[in-house]
Amino acid sequence: MRRHSTWELEPVQSAHSRELAPPPALARGALRITPLGGLGEIGRNMTVFEYDGQLLVVDCGVLFPEESQPGIDVILPDFTSIRDRLDDIVAIVLTHGHEDHIGGVPYLLKERADIPVIGSELTLAFIEAKLKEHRITPVTVHVEAGDRHLTGGFDLEFVAVNHSIPDGLAVAIRTGAGMVLNTGDFKMDQFPLDDRITDLRAFARLGEEGVDVFMVDSTNAEVPGFTTSERELAPAIDHVFATAPRRIIVSSFASHVHRIQQVLDAAHANGRKVAFVGRSMVRNMGIARDLGYLKIPRGLVVDVKKLETMPDDKITLVCTGSQGEPMAAISRMANGNHQIKIGEGDTVLLASSLIPGNENAIYGVINKLTDLGAKVVHKGNAKVHVSGHASEGELVYCYNLIKPGNVLPIHGESKHLHANAEIAVRTGVDPERVIIGRDGVTIDLIDGRATISGQVQAGMVYVDGQTVGRATEDTLKERRLLREGGVVTVLALVDPATNVLAEPLEFLTRGFVHDDRTFDGAAAEVTKALERSAQQGVTDLDAIEEVIASAVGRYIQRAYRREPVVIAVVVDA
Repeated sequence: MRRHSTWELEPVQSAHSRELAPPPALARGALRITPLGGLGEIGRNMTVFEYDGQLLVVDCGVLFPEESQPGIDVILPDFTSIRDRLDDIVAIVLTHGHEDHIGGVPYLLKERADIPVIGSELTLAFIEAKLKEHRITPVTVHVEAGDRHLTGGFDLEFVAVNHSIPDGLAVAIRTGAGMVLNTGDFKMDQFPLDDRITDLRAFARLGEEGVDVFMVDSTNAEVPGFTTSERELAPAIDHVFATAPRRIIVSSFASHVHRIQQVLDAAHANGRKVAFVGRSMVRNMGIARDLGYLKIPRGLVVDVKKLETMPDDKITLVCTGSQGEPMAAISRMANGNHQIKIGEGDTVLLASSLIPGNENAIYGVINKLTDLGAKVVHKGNAKVHVSGHASEGELVYCYNLIKPGNVLPIHGESKHLHANAEIAVRTGVDPERVIIGRDGVTIDLIDGRATISGQVQAGMVYVDGQTVGRATEDTLKERRLLREGGVVTVLALVDPATNVLAEPLEFLTRGFVHDDRTFDGAAAEVTKALERSAQQGVTDLDAIEEVIASAVGRYIQRAYRREPVVIAVVVDA
């Protein structure tokens, strides 16, 4: 195939270049691929494969909310397009145990609890513990790298891949329409902590057989070269433990077993005891220890209460919250509302990467910890984290090794997907066979060629406490207005027969800064709006409340360029 330079790339198939209708019925013998999450975002990974009337789900994760989504716990993929076909789902395949790949499984199993869940030992252990909290006992199928497993019309082969969590798997999906290779999250660390490298021999063998669609991790596609080995972090982490004068508080993902292992090793070498803080951290590290993925020297890990009697320079705390999540342990410590109080001379080690969209929250936590007197060590000022994702050089290597027929970049924001697509084209993949998708786009594989066929619903599904899907974009808009503009409540005594105010308006506010004259012009606007509503025959009190609220809102926006939430309460005069 002709090679392309970066300045003469031909157009690829893009779902963003046109409006898409719902897809037609799937042609006989064709395979349909529908990503419901993970395309255009870092998280919420979920892909549905349809063949011969059956559905296979690969991953079902969550997305963590940004500052613009106040009150939201997590965000789920949209199950609308498969909700009336739950009985057609033959299995859920999980590539690894990170929340952005398994966090949505409980919500899907609540809709049909007996869907088999296929995964590796650690991945299944993590999801089983999570499901126990939801009072769901799953049907699980344990697989290992190298296994083949037939479920319905899908012949699955599992391939070892290296990532920032043990037991990661790529999955090759063989159907009568062709083969898809989904890498999951992966990198090509040649010196991993667990000595389990990405199985490039298997990738090459699958390439020789013929990979019709290569679905490949895009997170680090913009990063040149190769991702740094985990082992190269040891000196920086050791330095923190050797020089910290008081307590060390480490914040990491609760599933980041490799990083926690490095922390445990450094603590043991420097004579420190370790306590895990937070339910998810305690649970996951207990699972990893019991299954042998986490090696803990005898007596190293103790209960957090035991640390109260120990010298500060012998204490290490490992907790969650490296992404600035409001309710996570490190954020609560930073805000001073956790039982563990950060003080002068403490060292806080943030041992995870910055997820795009979380930067402000994380830097806010760093500043608060610094104000409390702590030294904060993070990726920006020390080599204490490496990515779990393949960089450009690794992706080039995989494309040249596999020589796929079609490419669908996955797991990334739009810029990552485009960068990955460019790499594919530069390695010789026909641009017309490279697809930049978005959540909900359907891609059909027919006679070895993958093309965009339509679009299904794939919106954001918000989990807000115990409610799922009830919070909407309008809900969030109102919450943002409450946060940014406050609330103005207008009390009005109105004669509904004439729509005339019987008494002057009364204004009550929360979070809205005003003085005695702020609302002087609002009454005139309300009077005009009520006169118009009377001419239109509006007499319903609810409708009158809407008229008054709209009039006051318009007045405040025009006069003061502010947008509080305005609530009108009308009393029948």
